[in-house]
Amino acid sequence: MVTTLITVAALAWLCQMAFGGWQIHQFNRAFDDLCQKGRVGVGRSGGRFKPRVVVAIALDEQNNVCDSLIMRGMTVFARPAKIKAINGMSLQELQPDVIFPHDSLCQNALSLALNLKHG
Repeated sequence: MVTTLITVAALAWLCQMAFGGWQIHQFNRAFDDLCQKGRVGVGRSGGRFKPRVVVAIALDEQNNVCDSLIMRGMTVFARPAKIKAINGMSLQELQPDVIFPHDSLCQNALSLALNLKHG
């Protein structure tokens, strides 16, 4: 019985590592594509027991959003997605509380990404 539990735990751990590696690979590919489009700011929010949110925005020479990505979730199944609502917006127009009115974690991550652009 103990051997079975140890085996199941080891298999679950190996699956976690494999899916985690795949998730990192997916994010890195999306992030590399984003970096090819302009200056990039990244923000992350969340905690150990809250869903984590990563927001990255690419700005062109006129400080307009030319592309973006968001990844949120607590599991290895979270995937990067585009934030279509902000494409083409100028840096001055971006207001995290307007873009994500009901999601404080996304607001915080976007705010952090925007702060990197001012520095």
